[in-house]
Amino acid sequence: MPTVLVVDDQLLIRAGLVSLLNAAPGLSVVGEARDGEEAVRLAEATAPDVVLMDLRMPGTDGITATERILRRAGDTGDTPPKILVLTTFDLDAYVYNALRAGAGGFLLKETPPERLVAAIHTVASGDMLFAPTVTRRLIEAYHPGPTPPEAIAPEWHTVTGRERDVLRLVATGATNAEVALRLFISEATVKTHLNRAMAKLGLSSRAQVVVFAYETALVTPGGPTSLPSAPTAPTDGGPPGRSSGEAPRAAPPGSPW
Repeated sequence: MPTVLVVDDQLLIRAGLVSLLNAAPGLSVVGEARDGEEAVRLAEATAPDVVLMDLRMPGTDGITATERILRRAGDTGDTPPKILVLTTFDLDAYVYNALRAGAGGFLLKETPPERLVAAIHTVASGDMLFAPTVTRRLIEAYHPGPTPPEAIAPEWHTVTGRERDVLRLVATGATNAEVALRLFISEATVKTHLNRAMAKLGLSSRAQVVVFAYETALVTPGGPTSLPSAPTAPTDGGPPGRSSGEAPRAAPPGSPW
């Protein structure tokens, strides 16, 4: 049963969210915080699976709280919670910066209750909450232009060709099953490649993978999105797959949920 920490500076909204989630089957609220500072303390004390995080709060805001919660989990070796951002506007620099900080997804505050509950289950399972096109819109609006991967992640040179293929496909919205189908490998192998690449690059969520891929032009809006059809020799000991130097096939857009 996923556990949830609710963070919002407005008492009525916070109380309403707590009541809603406690009444939802399969969820349990383990704490509520009125600002980012309290959220950091309670996240450490309660170890929730998901933090439902407001962004604009007095004092420590949701972006800073997200960074501190994830950094502390990394420092201690604990499993980090999934951060689900609540926002009033989807095309918002706050949302973009929250995703860069490691949030696993975001929801508008006007989201119907049943979708909120479904979204919490989605991020708790480690899946992306929204279509990559949403992140692309945010990046196009708030990022000045492509940055070399090495400038963002100095360990980029340690990422293998197969791991880069997996990153590209995940960034287009492909599920692990779809990536496995395209690269002729198992889902378990996809997960291994993805987890290794994310660890090397310091990425904590699939949303961060999308941000990284677009910011570094690993995937480009409107650019080529297909892997070559001819199999080539693997670059990292895996089964025959595709060349790592070309971009992936576009994944179906799918549902944001």
